[in-house]
Amino acid sequence: MAAIEPVAQEAVARARFVRVSPYKARAVIDLIRGRHVDEARRVLTFTQRAVTREIRKVLESAVANAEHNHSLPTDELVVTRAWVDEGPTLRRYRPRALGRATRIRKRTCHINIVVGRPEAEATAAREEQRRPAARRRTRTASPEPTEEGEA
Repeated sequence: MAAIEPVAQEAVARARFVRVSPYKARAVIDLIRGRHVDEARRVLTFTQRAVTREIRKVLESAVANAEHNHSLPTDELVVTRAWVDEGPTLRRYRPRALGRATRIRKRTCHINIVVGRPEAEATAAREEQRRPAARRRTRTASPEPTEEGEA
């Protein structure tokens, strides 16, 4: 498994083994991905899901990491990437009728949030343009059809 390596203009925070289903956490993470940090905080404040408390803690940690470790100004930060991975599932059993047992799955997840400056994406686009033309895909322009009546 590859480690998360942030770019110099980004900071990462993660919470592991959070006792929430990844499906439920992804629904909230999708709301803040790509937003400015202040707007993401506002969205999390007014979203009525239990997992928003955990996600907000991870967001605040990512902002603090950006401020302290990379000296990035807080007012310029954007949630550049955010994702939820599935963690280990706790298996419990519940007694049922006729001496049977049913498995209860208590799911966990790992929440990852990367904050950075929005210029990081622009820098990546500039690097793409600097690559040699032979390596880039280019479309060949086909000549436009002309009408025979025009001279």
